[in-house]
Amino acid sequence: MKLCFAGTPEPALPALRAIHASSHDLVGVITRPDAPAGRGRHAHRSPVAAYADEHGIEVLTPRRPREPEFQDRLRAIAPDCIPVVAYGALIPRSALDIPKHGWLNLHFSVLPAWRGAAPVQHALLHGDDITGASVFTIEESLDTGPVFGTVTEPIGPHDTSGDLLARLAESGAKLLVAVLDAIEAGTAVAVPQPADGVTVAPKVTVEDAHVRWDEPARAVDRRIRACTPAPGAWTTLDGHRLKLGPATLEAEGELAPGELAVAKKYVLAGTGTTPVRLGEVQAEGKRAMPAADWARGLRLAGGEILGS
Repeated sequence: MKLCFAGTPEPALPALRAIHASSHDLVGVITRPDAPAGRGRHAHRSPVAAYADEHGIEVLTPRRPREPEFQDRLRAIAPDCIPVVAYGALIPRSALDIPKHGWLNLHFSVLPAWRGAAPVQHALLHGDDITGASVFTIEESLDTGPVFGTVTEPIGPHDTSGDLLARLAESGAKLLVAVLDAIEAGTAVAVPQPADGVTVAPKVTVEDAHVRWDEPARAVDRRIRACTPAPGAWTTLDGHRLKLGPATLEAEGELAPGELAVAKKYVLAGTGTTPVRLGEVQAEGKRAMPAADWARGLRLAGGEILGS
């Protein structure tokens, strides 16, 4: 089939590479416009656009997919199908109707669970044991279309959202190509999503990443892992923000929520239940470092309260 690929960030690249290496004809990519990034806030190509540039693939960067110029070009290219991974914009009906086989989305959950922008983070945040990826037909409503196939992935006790997303991007890429192959062969079957089991996964905000020390230790652990690497879990000490890497659950100890216990090789922080052992800590304007080194540099003696 003749395909355009729609995607923007790094997690879209495994699927883009898999499609490019497949028997299908990749004739273009659709991605978000160049955006400012880094300290200098210079305009940068998206990872998907950079890959397409490197391989001589046409790049379309509409500000909004409803733009007539974009849709005219898409009609001229005449793709049979448009596979999508983390594109980052809503597709209007006028664009959805252009390819014969529609737009197919690779979504990182087992639908209808965790429809929305941040399925992996919410699966971790809510303590799910299993997640996965689904390929479905895009409709105008959010992640509601019929599903062509799924893969599942167990969530490990130490997984961050970055770890989990990396694995799902690889297994999901294989699933997406398999669905495209089946559509071309005429053997693909799309199954409507069940009405039961719908959950919603809105974008995780910086405030969502604020650690609540009065929550149980397992909830604190899940929040930190769910927000690693982005947007980055954080707390405060004496009014200064600290970014936190994944912590370790401790079986014993009695500390008030947020209270620190400092030892030579580790730092504990109290929660609503048992403490957690802090991992890396990054103060504002500083590099990330092990919590014991951070505490030593500040000459913390214990008893200080995070979040105060």
